[in-house]
Amino acid sequence: MIISEEFSSLHVFRSPEELYGELFIEVQRKKIFHDYKTFVDCIPLNGPEEIMASYQAVKESSDFDLTAFVFEHFKYPDIHNFDYQTDITLTITQHIESLWSILTRRPQLFPPNSSLMVLPHSYVIPGGRFIEIFYWDSYFIMLGLTISGKIDLLQNMIDNFCHQLDTLGFIPNGNRTYFLSRSQPPVFAMMVQLLIEKDPPLLTKYLPYLEKEYQFWMNGSDQLRHTGDAFKRVVKMPDGEIMNRYWDDKDYPRPESYGEDLSYSYPIDATLHADLYRNVRAACESGWDFSTRWYKDQQTIQTIHTIDIVPVDLNCLLHYLEDCIAKGYELLDKQEQAQHYRSIAEQRKNAILKYFWNNEQHFFMDYDSVELRSTPALSLAAVFPLYFNLATTDQANEVTNKLQQDFLKDGGLITTLKHSEFQWDSPNGWAPLQWIAVKGLLAYDKNELAYTIADRWMKLNEKIYHNTGKLMEKYNVVEMNLLTGGGEYPLQDGFGWTNGVYLGFEKLMQQKT
Repeated sequence: MIISEEFSSLHVFRSPEELYGELFIEVQRKKIFHDYKTFVDCIPLNGPEEIMASYQAVKESSDFDLTAFVFEHFKYPDIHNFDYQTDITLTITQHIESLWSILTRRPQLFPPNSSLMVLPHSYVIPGGRFIEIFYWDSYFIMLGLTISGKIDLLQNMIDNFCHQLDTLGFIPNGNRTYFLSRSQPPVFAMMVQLLIEKDPPLLTKYLPYLEKEYQFWMNGSDQLRHTGDAFKRVVKMPDGEIMNRYWDDKDYPRPESYGEDLSYSYPIDATLHADLYRNVRAACESGWDFSTRWYKDQQTIQTIHTIDIVPVDLNCLLHYLEDCIAKGYELLDKQEQAQHYRSIAEQRKNAILKYFWNNEQHFFMDYDSVELRSTPALSLAAVFPLYFNLATTDQANEVTNKLQQDFLKDGGLITTLKHSEFQWDSPNGWAPLQWIAVKGLLAYDKNELAYTIADRWMKLNEKIYHNTGKLMEKYNVVEMNLLTGGGEYPLQDGFGWTNGVYLGFEKLMQQKT
């Protein structure tokens, strides 16, 4: 991919598997590092061409040592403040406030020749193994920055995303070259809303960027002719509506999870590998990597069919984006453009209620664009229509009942009703989904359940903090004495979006009283 940067000449971005080819495959297959992400995040000590020339010259030697070669030509990723120790005298809120500087990265710290892509302004990372910016994590981090009064840092992060929209044409999963084939849930409009809350006319400044985000997600919509037609992230529905799905432009193993992807493909025929890899990558774009929500059989990742699924949460986010663009044009008194976006937002709202509401389950569910029916998964994606005020009162009542009866546990809400080895399933709970659920319930005056969820989640966060000195990426909301599990990597601490949501809930509870 080629972009022009404000502060550099025309630059070609190539990811590690493209730069290092055979060397990359050997390092990952032989698992030189415990975590496959480590090698693709390593910092080359020489240019890629020089490294590959050295490799070709010595690889056939009888005394060739691959591990030694790697450490001669690469150094470990630059994990700043890795020796940070929690001050156990701090309250959890004080601890979170102290972490902002630890999790902040500045442009001058970007090493040359690495997979890390330069951004012009400072930003906050999630923490743990995630030492780069992540798109949808950043919104929930920004919630916390707003409450902490760090508006300059919030502004910097939004400016970074504007820079990516200008130079790349979209916001990638993260600022790594190996993330350039996908995005993440489109929360940029929500970020802008955080910034302009006290100055709504400022929306017009960001209107061009909101439109660029929208154009990326709607790319190819004019090519769809028949029901079921799909192109990248757009799908034509049975009654002609255009809805969206998650996607990835590549169909081979993820460089940062190379071994895991190979292991997923081993049990199935080689002719199916490319489809598997594409669907695995598309699930990463959803942010829910991984969940039985995406599996045909509700059990095994080999049945993953993400690109067949039209997700309820994604389409609610895009409705909000359409609505924000319409408001921007209204502020500019450009009524024709405003009406255009109002119209397509209304069409999407009607489609959301038509295709995602399941009358048998009394719940919002994803839609299978191949089978032309709801998928079987019951998940917290159902709270997005409430958060964006798209559900009817009756639907909100039904969703509230199911959350109360089936999803609510001692530590908050489980992610799906399926207990599995995958991290976006039961018994795990995740900060962003607790936030969306609570705010969605409050929008429909379901205050008792909303505050119960917030209170239980905060108490779980506090319990684990007092026991470990850490805030975690995710939590076991069922067995509160256990740290959670599942996923392709060990439990991560830090943790950006958990910190942001905790501060958000703390403020909510203070306002309640």
